[in-house]
Amino acid sequence: MIVIMSELAAYLRGLSSGKRTLSAGVQLFRAGEPVERIYLVLSGEVALERISTGGNRLILQRARAGDVVAEASYFANHYHCDAISMAKSEIASLSHSHLEAASHSDPGLMKIFARHVAKELQQTRVRAEILSLHKVSDKLDAWLLFHDGALPDKGRRLMLAHEIGVTPEALYRELGRRRRTDR
Repeated sequence: MIVIMSELAAYLRGLSSGKRTLSAGVQLFRAGEPVERIYLVLSGEVALERISTGGNRLILQRARAGDVVAEASYFANHYHCDAISMAKSEIASLSHSHLEAASHSDPGLMKIFARHVAKELQQTRVRAEILSLHKVSDKLDAWLLFHDGALPDKGRRLMLAHEIGVTPEALYRELGRRRRTDR
């Protein structure tokens, strides 16, 4: 598998001070914990999630190989969501203080950081647009539009349901309806 890293991810990989392997289901950090590190997914997948006031699980980000985790927390005192390994994952990390020192010695780092965060903001707006839709069919259509029309593997569809803000049952009914009408 070829991993395409953002400019920020490549920069962080060069500065990272440690790697660790997480089994599926292991939390990397929890909401409310102090921000001490920024993370880079080298392999596997880490989900940033929050439980809504209604008790629903909301996926805020699905970070895969080459993705940065917790970059939005760089300027915060505490993490605002949980980070959970969704599969066996290898994670590189960089301490907040090390990144701060690097930003002082390399003035271009914050420009790289800003470009990266702007791209993430654009993707977040797409996710917000999808979540604002009411019909499952519309949510799925919008998600497919921004993912080149390709559904995730069957083992990942539960995650898709959480990502677009529907119950797994509603997603499976919609997928079944589409299979029946495609014949």
